[in-house]
Amino acid sequence: MDPSMLEPSDPFVIPPSEKAGATAAAATKTPTGIIFRLSVMMFLQFFIWGSFFVPLGGYLGKIFAGQNVVGDIYSTNNWAAIIAPLFVGLIADRFFNSERVNALLQILGAGLLWKCSTITDSPDRLFWWMLGYFVCYMPTLALVNTIAFQNVASADNEFPKIRLWGTIGWIVAGLVVAQSVFGLFDLPVLPGYTDAGATNFPMKLGAVASLIYGLYSFTLPATPPNGRGTPVSIAKMLGLDSLRLFLDPSFAVFALCSFLISVPLAFYYAMTYPFVEAVSFGKQTAGVMALGQVSELVFMALVPFFFRKLGVKWMLLVGMLVWTLRYAVFGLAPSVPAMLVLGIVIHGICYDFFFVTGQIYTDRKAPKEIRASAQGLISLLTYGAGMLVGNKVLDWWTARTHLDAATRQGWLTGAKEFWLMPAGVALVVAVIFGLAFRDKAQGGKAAARDAELP
Repeated sequence: MDPSMLEPSDPFVIPPSEKAGATAAAATKTPTGIIFRLSVMMFLQFFIWGSFFVPLGGYLGKIFAGQNVVGDIYSTNNWAAIIAPLFVGLIADRFFNSERVNALLQILGAGLLWKCSTITDSPDRLFWWMLGYFVCYMPTLALVNTIAFQNVASADNEFPKIRLWGTIGWIVAGLVVAQSVFGLFDLPVLPGYTDAGATNFPMKLGAVASLIYGLYSFTLPATPPNGRGTPVSIAKMLGLDSLRLFLDPSFAVFALCSFLISVPLAFYYAMTYPFVEAVSFGKQTAGVMALGQVSELVFMALVPFFFRKLGVKWMLLVGMLVWTLRYAVFGLAPSVPAMLVLGIVIHGICYDFFFVTGQIYTDRKAPKEIRASAQGLISLLTYGAGMLVGNKVLDWWTARTHLDAATRQGWLTGAKEFWLMPAGVALVVAVIFGLAFRDKAQGGKAAARDAELP
């Protein structure tokens, strides 16, 4: 969004694949028809999430004005992210084809999301229905990657191109809801709507797309379970077998700071849309917000270059410091549209420099046999526990600052106090990381692996 670093369920980061056999696999190519079908799958997967997740904060602020429930309802995504590994490990990995499980979850999710769009009188009811929806949706983030990995000849060469269509789907969803191309000119594709992002339309759009996608999933290549007959290990599915990595002080510092930096991250996902909508861009906000995903595409391609030039520590540190810069810009220049656009456009640095680099670092530090578990553990610390705490802090801070998030004047009055707090938290985490992190992996093997980055 998509809006975690669990391999392979993170909505925005390309999961690592094993190098063994890559050379041989590269000699063959997946049929174009399968590549096309998998690309459509990725497009629909993230079109659904992108259609409603970004404007949801603004919509909630309108229907539940003054109740400070935005963070609580957004946390349903984080609770579901914690549950998702268990679901996939217990069901999809052992008993049923991934494409069939994906189809059923998307169809069920369509009904639940449509129901969410009808609830305007009770935040408690909406919380439970939204939790039900995300319990269906979050496991499918892992399922679609499983379907892709098992049906391509070379994951290293072909998966990134397929995964790219997921980000494109997220961007297109934002443009459709905004009826604007990045705020530059109108894109009138929704007759009768002048400000669709402020209504329940995005959830209805996501529900319809989910139903279509669910039916389409039955046509995807067969993907039988790989773990059929293997022992069930809850500890492994939660990544707990990778706790031994904490014996390495550098990894322990990285993991702790990953958790801490995810707390202010929750502020961006839940509150940037209503903030930008109220103070500057109105009905074109979703299109402007899509610039963040465009930036993500650009910096994703540049990560290998900067990784070699800067190394792990400076990549991670720059990512944290740019989070600080973004929130400081929001707090100190809320009435300057160009500065708001800057804060959105640097999303590629904020996200890719920290989360993508963090995934590469985790993959490099973990032994092969616990590499997936290590990614799962970092996912639980970030998109699970970190953002869950962040959403709770968000509601507390919104109430503490008496922020009126429904009006332009409310934001102009309260933006400085509201945004400088997460800016300060991000800065403190960056200082702790800069002083405490020591990456001792040098020379031969580490350098060779860095050079192999796609």
